[in-house]
Amino acid sequence: MSKQELVVLDQTADEDGCCPRLLTAPLDESQAVELAGVFKALGDPVRLRLLSMIASREGGEICVCDLTPAFDLSQPTISHHLKLLRQAGLIDSERRGTWVYYWLVPEMTDKLAGILTRPAGTAAAAGPAGCTS
Repeated sequence: MSKQELVVLDQTADEDGCCPRLLTAPLDESQAVELAGVFKALGDPVRLRLLSMIASREGGEICVCDLTPAFDLSQPTISHHLKLLRQAGLIDSERRGTWVYYWLVPEMTDKLAGILTRPAGTAAAAGPAGCTS
């Protein structure tokens, strides 16, 4: 298992109050490195499922004791995946007695959505000339 560390995407806003959009300006190297770390955290099916379970939980938070049984993985492996999601800034947590509770960080998912969203009034990019797909 790799000893990877993920960096939280820079939280500074650009001039329109959001983040740079992939379709309006090229990312600089540091932005690309930071964004790749967040997408790396999302690039694992277990972590995507965990994020989905946390985000969709009624009440907005879920105990690790409710997450672990949904997977055929050991508790330390689930904890490792949760740690990577926390390091990426996608979730946060709090220990309450024996258990740890997790919740989504909506500012991060909003930021990702903003980066990937085509600006209003912008036509979809056309493919190469003659391409019909």
